[in-house]
This record gives sequence, C-alpha cells and structure tokens, in this order.
Amino acid sequence: MTTTPVRPAGQQIVPAGGPAPGGALTAPGGGAVVPQGSQSAAVSRARGALRRTPGKLRLVMALCVLAALALGVLGFQAGSLQSRALAAASEDAAQLVGVQEVRNALVAADATATGAFLVGGLEPADQRARYDELVDQAANRLATLSGSNEADAALLGQVAADLTVYTGLVEQARATNRQGFPVGSAYLDQASTILREQMLPALDEVVLDDADRVAADFSGVRNALWVLAAGLLALAVLLASQVWLARRTHRVLNVGLTVATAVLLVVGVVSTVLLSQASARAHDVRTGPYAATLAASQAYSLANDAKSMEAFTLIKRGSGQTYEESFVAATDDAAARLDTAASEGNLDGTTAQALDAWVARHAEIRALDDAGQWDDAVALATATDPESPNAAFDAFSAAARDDIETHAAATSDRLDGAATTATVAGWLLLAAGLVAALLAWRGVTARLEEYR
Repeated sequence: MTTTPVRPAGQQIVPAGGPAPGGALTAPGGGAVVPQGSQSAAVSRARGALRRTPGKLRLVMALCVLAALALGVLGFQAGSLQSRALAAASEDAAQLVGVQEVRNALVAADATATGAFLVGGLEPADQRARYDELVDQAANRLATLSGSNEADAALLGQVAADLTVYTGLVEQARATNRQGFPVGSAYLDQASTILREQMLPALDEVVLDDADRVAADFSGVRNALWVLAAGLLALAVLLASQVWLARRTHRVLNVGLTVATAVLLVVGVVSTVLLSQASARAHDVRTGPYAATLAASQAYSLANDAKSMEAFTLIKRGSGQTYEESFVAATDDAAARLDTAASEGNLDGTTAQALDAWVARHAEIRALDDAGQWDDAVALATATDPESPNAAFDAFSAAARDDIETHAAATSDRLDGAATTATVAGWLLLAAGLVAALLAWRGVTARLEEYR
C-alpha cells in the first residue's frame, strides 16, 4: 500500500537548486541576504518616477525650496560678516586712537616737565598740575586699553612699568633742580631717554599692530559682498524652474514661484544696496575721519616731542644742536601730515596754521640763543603771555585735540551706523529666503495636486 508522505508542521522543503521562488536566501550565519535584483529594481522605480511629471515636479519643488533657503542663509551670513567686520573696525580703531592718546599724553607730559625745568627752582604750579594730569591720564588709559585687547596687553604692560621708572626719575630731577644742583638735568635726560627709547617705540609697535587689524577689518567688509553674490545665484534656479513649469503645464505663471521670485528679487536688490552702502561708508570712514584722526594725533605727538627738544636745546646751553635738529625733523613731519590731510579734504587747515605760527615763534627763541642771549631766550621760552611761544603752542594743541576728538567720534558713529545697516540687510534676506521657500513649496504643490 502506497502512502503519501506528510510534511511535519513548520518544515519547509527547499529545492535542490536553491530556495523556492519568492523565498529568501540564507547567509552562512543564518541572516537573510537581499537579492541583488531588489536594489536595481528600487533604482529603476526611482528613475521611472523622475521620468513622470509628478516626480519632476517634486524635484523642481525641492530645488526651489533649497535655492530660496540658500539665498536667505547666505544673505544673512553676508550681513553678519559685514556687521561683525564693521564692529571690529570700530573697536580696533578706537583701540588705536586710545593708544595714540597715551603716546600723546606721555610726550606732552615730558614737554611740560622739561619746560618747567627751565624755570629753575620750584616749577610753576600750573605746569606741575598739568604734568600730573597727563601722567594720570596715560596710566589710566594704559590700564583700560590693556584689559580691552589681549593682543596689546603685554606691550602696554611693559609701558606701564616703564612709566613708573620714568616718573621716579622726573621727581629726582625736580628735587635736585629745586636745590640748584646741575645733576638734575642728568636725571631729566635719563627719564627722557627711557621715554623715547623704550616707551614710545613699544607704543608705536602697538599702533602698527592695531593699524594692521583695522586694515584687515575693512577688508572683511568688502569680502562679505562675495558671499551675497554667491547667494544671488539662487534666483537663476527659481527663474529656470518657472520657465520649465510654464512649458510643462502650458501655464504662463505659477503664482507661488512668481511671488517667491519677486520677494527674493526685491529684497535681494534692497539688501545688496544696503550692504554696498555700508561697504562704501566704511571706505569713506577709512579715507576720511579715520585718516584725519591719525594725522592730527600723529602731528600732535610730534609737536609735543619737538616742544621737549626746544627745552632740551636750552638746557644744554650751547651743546644742544642735536636737539634742535630733532625739533626741525619733528615739526616738518607734523606739518607734512597736516598739509596732506588738508589737501585731501580731511582737515580744514586750522591746526596746520597754528603749528606754523608756533614754529615761527620758536625761531625767535633760537635767534636769541644763537645770538648769545641765553637768559632772554629762556625767558621767552617760559613766558605765558598771550603773544608768547607757549601761547602759540597751546593754540596748536587745542586745535589738534579738537580735531582728534571730533574725527574719532565721527569714525565710531559712522562705523556703528554701517554695522547696523548690514545687520538689517542680513535679517531681511533671511526672512525673504524663508518666505520664498514657503511660497515655492505652495506653488509647486498646487500643480502636484492636479495629478492626484
């Protein structure tokens, strides 16, 4: 009797040639192996979907949304970069001007100390008060500037330490001068040497470092426009998508894409203008009030250095020719800087005229000294009447300080205003990108609905 074999429950028969059709392959470790044909089938299905209109519409929608978002993000980045560069330029310019003010205070203090030394005995109270004020101003500014910029802290700290030595030597010079001891001039000469060979070179190095940072900041303002230029390429994607969609659907306009393109175009143009204006304003500041501030500040420092040389020429009594040569070099340099700034329209020439008037009065001092009338030369150099050389120098100093304060404030205000403009432009572009992405999505989605 023949019986039909019965397969136990749960057991599957595997043909000798492999698994039954539709069955899964089993790997040596027991895991299932995906047939190679399934991957190619998925790729084929994806290609097939893209060959059909709905698939192409989805691709276009994705490209338009990404393009709008890219424009928004890149525009925001451009605005942020420009704003940060302008803010950094404002801060670094303020740091540079601050360091220059320290230098000016120190050379002015030295000029005051040497001028008071000529009087002999107990120096005039007003000159002593002026010296103390300038030294305190320099010390306080050094502490503030050291804390505001780590890159300058080491050199400014060195200057602060040297300032303590300098003031100590000046006090020794004063004490011996009151007693009529000739050694007082040696202490004063040593103090002046520390100022000119250690303190001022260190400050000049800080000024150069700060100037390099300011130049880099202004370069960053211009570079931000390249980021925006790359983002504006996204408009080409939207325009190309509309042309394709019009041909595919036989409709002239897609409301969503058209409005999205219009939003990006209008906001893009407005923001580009704003960023360009901010960049142009930065350039105008750099060649205008910023340049004027530096010219006036450097001229003021050089003139105060020359004022010290005037006093030292008399203190040395017949052996001060080297100091007079330094006076001429410093005043010529100061006059050249002021004349250049005036020719460029950055200064009105008032400070340059005041400098020329003081130099002319200095020539009277030199004429007396060269004629052997040393006492008369000292009397003229220490006089304080309205027609004296000191009054002429005070008029120059007042004009120079007014130029420095006015143009430094203009530099800060204009750069801060430009930074605000750049920030607004960046936020406008980001908002426009988000709105345009939403409009593009809605516009293409409306066409997709027609295929459901």
